Amino acid sequence: MHILLANPRGFCAGVNMAIECLEQAIQIFGSEIYVYHEIVHNKHVVERFTGQGVTFVDSVDEVPSGSILLYSAHGVSPEVREASKTRNLQTIDATCPLVTKVHMEAIRYAREGYHIILIGHEGHDEVIGTMGEAPESISLVETPEEVEDLPFDADAKIAYLTQTTLSVAEASAVIDRLKRRYPQIVSPPKEDICYATTNRQDAVATLVPRSDVVIVLGSQNSSNSRRLMEIGQAAEKPAYLIDGVEELRDDWFEGVGNVLITAGASAPEVDVQQCIDYLVARFDATFEDVTIREEHVYFPLPRELRSLQAES
Repeated sequence: MHILLANPRGFCAGVNMAIECLEQAIQIFGSEIYVYHEIVHNKHVVERFTGQGVTFVDSVDEVPSGSILLYSAHGVSPEVREASKTRNLQTIDATCPLVTKVHMEAIRYAREGYHIILIGHEGHDEVIGTMGEAPESISLVETPEEVEDLPFDADAKIAYLTQTTLSVAEASAVIDRLKRRYPQIVSPPKEDICYATTNRQDAVATLVPRSDVVIVLGSQNSSNSRRLMEIGQAAEKPAYLIDGVEELRDDWFEGVGNVLITAGASAPEVDVQQCIDYLVARFDATFEDVTIREEHVYFPLPRELRSLQAES
């Protein structure tokens, strides 16, 4: 057996920043901190912080008045921010800057009188936050077919935005349909799908022809991780999305020559290494790290946390 390690893989700059935010907040305030939704969509990361005493909540009402509340990497709506003020919470915003960019675009287009078509997955934290910026001016679509159900006239003043963690191919199919129906549709000068999502997808797409099985480290609720699994499935290769080595099954590897391993943008590298160690020990596997593209992106901690660090 030979393992192809896709690179880039694992943590992106936004996830690194969000996790560092929470780690630094714990150092400053102790572990009695609340986080709105999961800090990132990864079971092992959330379990690690829960074990330290951090509380993850789905509603601001669950946070005691005057407490510290950290917003997750996926962003929140203005409604959540206002509720935090009402409860006198000290907030730390760990929203990925690339998600913030989409929020700002939604606000701008709404102010300019556009109706916004948001391409994304219903119920995803990022989508909920973005739609909350201009709820009366945003319609969500997930598939090209849904474009045909939009109620706007052919000459309507509309714009489109995308969730940052979509499949590039998936988003392109919807965008193509939108442009055919609404040739005048506008969009930001730089696409919304983030660099890390694109790079991880490109790495898998490049290496999947050489592989017999695809293993993606990531949680089931991680949108970008699911997209990596789907690239393997689209290439008609067995592809599995797992949280860690404990989910590997030996029968997946019977008669297998090449195993492609990657990780979603919120999956820790330790989970990848544990899977490699298992396959090396169990199947005497060899491995190579195949770099498709270099990444050198870094996001600084939010201003409010840097100020607190300086004070402490």
